[in-house]
Amino acid sequence: MKGDVLSELQWFKSSLSEASGNACVEVALCGDGKIALRDSVYPARAVRVNRSAFAALINEVRESGTEGPGTPL
Repeated sequence: MKGDVLSELQWFKSSLSEASGNACVEVALCGDGKIALRDSVYPARAVRVNRSAFAALINEVRESGTEGPGTPL
């Protein structure tokens, strides 16, 4: 996604993010129904996925048994 489009989106991050806000994944809903994901360290770069791909990612993270921020998958 291009930087000018990225700046127009409303980005959300987890309440479990680092206090400084620089160690998280941010998520935004795109106008076409897709979901954008970006690393807060590199906010000018993002990928878009459809809702089923995003749901699969979330399910995998939940099922992986992670125990809080910083825990590898």
